[in-house]
Formats: sequence, structure tokens, C-alpha cells
Amino acid sequence: MVERTLSIIKPDAVERNLDIDIKSFFKKNGLKILKSKKVKISREEASEFYKVHQTKPFYNELCNYLSSGPIIVMILEGENAIAKNRQLMGATDPLKAEDGTLRKMYGISIDKNSVHGSDSMENSKIEIDFFFK
Repeated sequence: MVERTLSIIKPDAVERNLDIDIKSFFKKNGLKILKSKKVKISREEASEFYKVHQTKPFYNELCNYLSSGPIIVMILEGENAIAKNRQLMGATDPLKAEDGTLRKMYGISIDKNSVHGSDSMENSKIEIDFFFK
């Protein structure tokens, strides 16, 4: 089934100018980039975006980090795009991510893991609407 999902190139990867490499990686692996834009979100916007995690101990650090610099938000489309994107990103912790995944290649740490992707059909819609109203 053709799906759409949100992908974010996080501040650490934008700062290292990895956006072209990451976008190429998605395209080479069968995902189309429908829309893409560079934005800088406020701490409040990051809090709203990550509100699903607000009870978790890493919530504040996550919000501070996402709002710490420019990010690139994209709508990806393709066959089973949500699962495909999750597979291409790899495990949250780059040390545990499989070889050949984005987080293994570019992630610095569990916090600065370079990319975000929606984890479900429901969250994909919410996240796309958040950035592309």
C-alpha cells in the first residue's frame, strides 16, 4: 500500500550538511520526497510536536534538541513508507543500529541520532499536518 510519512533531518545532521546525502538515500531506497522545507521551530513548538512523549524522562532534552537549530521536514511517499522509513533509519541508538542504516552512518548518539520518522499511520498524519498545514 502506498503511504505517506513524515521524516525529519535533525539539527545535528543539518549542521553537518548531510541533507543531500540523506535525501539521496531515501530516493535510492524507493521513497519519493513529495515536499521538503527547512524550518527552525521554537521550544514550545517542539513540546507540542513531541507531546506524545511528555511523560518520558527524555522529553525535555528531546524538545530542547529539536528546537536547537534548523531542521528539514519532508513528506516521504512510497510502498509501505512508514515501515520502510523506520527500517532505513535504524535503531534509535546509533550503536545498536544495523550497518547501512541512516542512524548507524550519521548518528552521533542516542540523542543526536540525525533523523526522525513517524511510527504509525495515525502519527504520520498528525506529524505531516503539524508541519505542512
